[in-house]
Amino acid sequence: MPVEPPPTRWKLPDPRRLHDTDLVGVGADLEPGTILAAYRAGMFPMPVDGKLAWWSPDPRAIIPLDGLRVSRSLRASCRQFELRVDTAFETVIGACAAPDRPGGWISSEVRAAYTRLHQLGWAHSVESWSDGRLVGGLYGVAVGGLFAGESMFHHARDASKAALVGLVDLLGSAGASLLDVQWPTEHLMSLGAVEVSRAKYLSLLRAALDGPVPPSFAKPT
Repeated sequence: MPVEPPPTRWKLPDPRRLHDTDLVGVGADLEPGTILAAYRAGMFPMPVDGKLAWWSPDPRAIIPLDGLRVSRSLRASCRQFELRVDTAFETVIGACAAPDRPGGWISSEVRAAYTRLHQLGWAHSVESWSDGRLVGGLYGVAVGGLFAGESMFHHARDASKAALVGLVDLLGSAGASLLDVQWPTEHLMSLGAVEVSRAKYLSLLRAALDGPVPPSFAKPT
């Protein structure tokens, strides 16, 4: 099971009291206890202009576990990949942090922080492999029945989508209830993501945090 780190020393903002802004705070640190406290309160870190910032989008994008859109062609593509969990976390986050990616935001500090969370059993990767080569994947944070997706990458067509399909299957079979994908994008909406208000997200989050940890994420790394 995940190792609970020391609690954060910071008083984090309460997103319920904030209005008309996705940015809810600047500063604090990326210690494991701080990051986990943020996720449990409905926030996540993402640096902006070189500063550590904390976000709680309104509306928030989630993918209902029974609402992922998998086309016939994507389902066929999925069969081309071997899916693995947590066998190459550092490689996955490294690919997601590649400096040539448009809009890249994963700094070396963020990368180190989530690697530490992975070592403690909170951050996980779902990976697409082909012929023994990692060709796509995603990573995020699992707390109870919440999986907060952070980023994905692909080096082969549909490889990241296959990892997402695998994640949704894994979460659904384990009784998880909430797949958070942060901001709505055209790509995510085409895959079945929907927008919910911050208030609705926080209500779903409270229920999800008491849910089960998928067994695949509870294995020692």
